[in-house]
Amino acid sequence: MEILFLAIVLAPLIGAVIAGFWGDRIGRVGAHWVTSSGVGISALLSLYVLSGFITGSREPFNGSVYTWMVSDGLHMEVGFLVDQLTALMMSVVTFVSFCIHIYTIGYMADDEHNWPEGSLAGTNSYQRFFSYISLFTFSMLMLVMSNNFLQLFFGWEAVGLVSYLLIGFWSVRPTAIFANLKAFLVNRVGDFGFILGIAAIAMYTGSLDYSEVFKAIPGLADTQIQIFGDSSWSLMTVICILLFIGAMGKSAQVPLHVWLPDSMEGPTPISALIHAATMVTAGVFMVARMSPLYEFSETALSFILVIGATTAIFTGLIGIVQNDIKRVVAYSTLSQLGYMMVALGASAYAAGIFHLMTHAFFKALLFLAAGSVIIGMHHDQDIRNMGGIKKYMPWTYWTSLLGSLALIGFPGFSGFFSKDAIIEAVHHSSIPGAGYAYLAVVIGVFVTALYSFRMFFLVFHGKGPRDEHAKAHLHESPKVVTVPLVLLAIPSVFIGYFTVKAVLFEGWLGDALFVLPQHDTLGALAQSVSGPNEMISHGFHGLPLYLALAGLVTAGVIYLAFPSIADTIKKLFKPINIALEKKYWFDEAYQFLFAGGSRNLGRFLWETGDRLIIDNVIINGSARSIGRFADRIRNVQTGYLYHYAIAMILGLLLLLTWFVIAA
Repeated sequence: MEILFLAIVLAPLIGAVIAGFWGDRIGRVGAHWVTSSGVGISALLSLYVLSGFITGSREPFNGSVYTWMVSDGLHMEVGFLVDQLTALMMSVVTFVSFCIHIYTIGYMADDEHNWPEGSLAGTNSYQRFFSYISLFTFSMLMLVMSNNFLQLFFGWEAVGLVSYLLIGFWSVRPTAIFANLKAFLVNRVGDFGFILGIAAIAMYTGSLDYSEVFKAIPGLADTQIQIFGDSSWSLMTVICILLFIGAMGKSAQVPLHVWLPDSMEGPTPISALIHAATMVTAGVFMVARMSPLYEFSETALSFILVIGATTAIFTGLIGIVQNDIKRVVAYSTLSQLGYMMVALGASAYAAGIFHLMTHAFFKALLFLAAGSVIIGMHHDQDIRNMGGIKKYMPWTYWTSLLGSLALIGFPGFSGFFSKDAIIEAVHHSSIPGAGYAYLAVVIGVFVTALYSFRMFFLVFHGKGPRDEHAKAHLHESPKVVTVPLVLLAIPSVFIGYFTVKAVLFEGWLGDALFVLPQHDTLGALAQSVSGPNEMISHGFHGLPLYLALAGLVTAGVIYLAFPSIADTIKKLFKPINIALEKKYWFDEAYQFLFAGGSRNLGRFLWETGDRLIIDNVIINGSARSIGRFADRIRNVQTGYLYHYAIAMILGLLLLLTWFVIAA
């Protein structure tokens, strides 16, 4: 059993090492073959593990593989916890990653044109990129398969490190370097809270192993601690919020969301990999895995609910005014991550994980479709310059349409089942903030449909690209690009219908998730619906479906039938439009307060501490003091013999006087 799990984890790592260290020897073909094969093997083995849980022939595995260190009874190990939740995540991560590996062969084929001639950074860039994305897959697998907090933190930091390398992959571009530094710093803010939460767990439970910690949690549920002065804090609330701060950074929740749109500076395949099934979903997975902790802190659940709802609605609104095709999809990711967090805050962990799964497929599809369009448009990403691409790129068009319908929750598509389940679960929740969250996610349905089909209509319909050169050379992407689109489109349409009953209503995830009876919102939903057909029928009696259709129709009216309306709306709601285009001034505020504040603090310490105190007082000041003292002493050395004779006589008289007084 351990050999199987080690093979799943190590196959991508071996491919990454070979492509990274021997990329110049194996060449471009060797690099994409060895990494794609490694991830492909991992995907097949993951699906094999998942099939065992589906058929009921496999039992959860929890065991240590390697003990790194034991300190004061605290075991630091590498181990695997493979249950239904893990198997689902493994399969989603590896399948999406495999599709992205194949897609990358076509997308990065001309990568040498992105580097200045003779650039050392561009040497073997193709091989290095494949090494990075394979290493990213390994890191994510280590995270989701961990059975202890130490390994969880290792995977957590590893995906952050590799994302830093990938976002800034085109290192000759200042915008890419700014974006990867921004992602790195914002994630450090979240990770500081995350490691404090892990430290608190180790301090109060004496263990880093999940199973031991979960067993100890009920006994600590009522524990109060003092942090500031005499005020008492619930230990569980402190731990859960600290852990969630880590999730806010990794899963880009308000106000730590600012790094994710800028990460579009990286190549499109990594945009899909980060935003679909891997890094940004790590926070969602972590909270779901820690459900035995979060269920004992209603305050933490309420906090998650409000943060998730705020992220869902406010980032979705920004997507309406974006003109970069990748940034529209990026803000869509932010909004959908908010939906997942809302589900977790409502204790509908299964619904959050279910939306994570369905979202992974249709969001990876939309990113890769955007990349296909970018290839056709000679790397022009402005949707205002596009239009009429449908007739040139039919495969990209139809797969994009399927992905967009899944995203807005069109009945029968995978996104419909997962999003509708979240909305209904929040509607049944009694957690403080549930009312606000329900309003946000319902309005978010209209917003999602509006920005999704605004992009779709502007890109694929209309008169045609504004650039005549692009129009003359526009054609469908090669099969190495379109085949992954088809592979992702299939689950985007069908996987929700065939899995919703087992995952949400039959408890297929089993003991991987823990929900207290008073928080069982999905149980309340199951009383009215119990399968996909009932959910579709139920959807026609609810508001969200009609809001989604209204958003689609509104986009068609504004951006297809009467394009001039868009400018009129902008003028009528100019302040709101400016606020959305400025992204609520988060970036400017952070630049002023944190970046500018850090620079001003550094300048103050340099001028006051370094120049004034150290240089002028300690170093130069001591030198000047010695110089002045030397100037005074130098006056004693006149060179006249009678001066020295007088000095000797005076000295002798002083000594005699001292001897007489002493006697």
